[in-house]
Amino acid sequence: MDISLLWIPATLIAAAAQTARNTMQHKLTSELGTLGAAQVRFLYGLPFALVFLAILLLAGGETLPPAHGRFLLLCAAAAAVQILATVLMLATMQLRNFALSTVYVKTEPVLVAIFAVAVLGDPLTVLAACAVLIATTGVVTMSWKPGAGAGSNWRPALLGITSGACFALSSVVFRGAILSLEGGSFALRASMTLVVGLLMQTAALVIWQALFQRDVLRHVLAAWRSSLPAGFMGAFASQCWYIGFALTSAANVRTLGLVEVLFAQVASRRIFAQHTSRKERYGMALVVAGLVLLLYGAPR
Repeated sequence: MDISLLWIPATLIAAAAQTARNTMQHKLTSELGTLGAAQVRFLYGLPFALVFLAILLLAGGETLPPAHGRFLLLCAAAAAVQILATVLMLATMQLRNFALSTVYVKTEPVLVAIFAVAVLGDPLTVLAACAVLIATTGVVTMSWKPGAGAGSNWRPALLGITSGACFALSSVVFRGAILSLEGGSFALRASMTLVVGLLMQTAALVIWQALFQRDVLRHVLAAWRSSLPAGFMGAFASQCWYIGFALTSAANVRTLGLVEVLFAQVASRRIFAQHTSRKERYGMALVVAGLVLLLYGAPR
């Protein structure tokens, strides 16, 4: 297979692993709280990310490219936004069912394309603009409930779409960080960016919790047995996402990653026994259609 197409299987694997991680984090939220469950992704993902990086260094005989100031700044910005995105995603899952919450967050590819124009200068085609309108219509279809209070109606959508926006921005900035590194294979640059980002995120959350939420930190550390699988899945998913970012645009990767919506639907029914209404399924179909259309509108 052409190495440039490796982003396709990497993205499919990442979507499946991320669905598994989200399922595990969703279950941990009731035990650890939103911030504690978010910390699991970073604290328990870091050791596995270090193992992935070590394997690449040993197998490839390469050395790490220099971590210059611009790279570190981009990693820090993306890491901070990704923490916020994770917290908002878990909060959304507490308000609505698992599959529908995932669809709200999966407005991300549309936002990735928009942020890519602003941050990386990637063009937005007419076809991609049409995808934005279709996906937005889908979100409105899912959210609107005649006679329901505005707070109960729009709050999950607002939190989920904001989470998607933060994930979108972090994806674009992490891709910028990967591309800024000089030297090394695409896999090594992706893995190094993952490790640096997780180091920053873990340090920030541990310091915050040690100062203001010591009980949460103690519970996170005590729950290491149930948290390790989520940490592994999070690190594995991120490793595959970053490999995709190293090979093609973030919009392409995140749009193909929409298969996660289908994976989440299966998880929602089989694990959480949750169901979506007919209108919500119509809205979900519109969102998926709009975001898949974005793949064809995105520059290759």
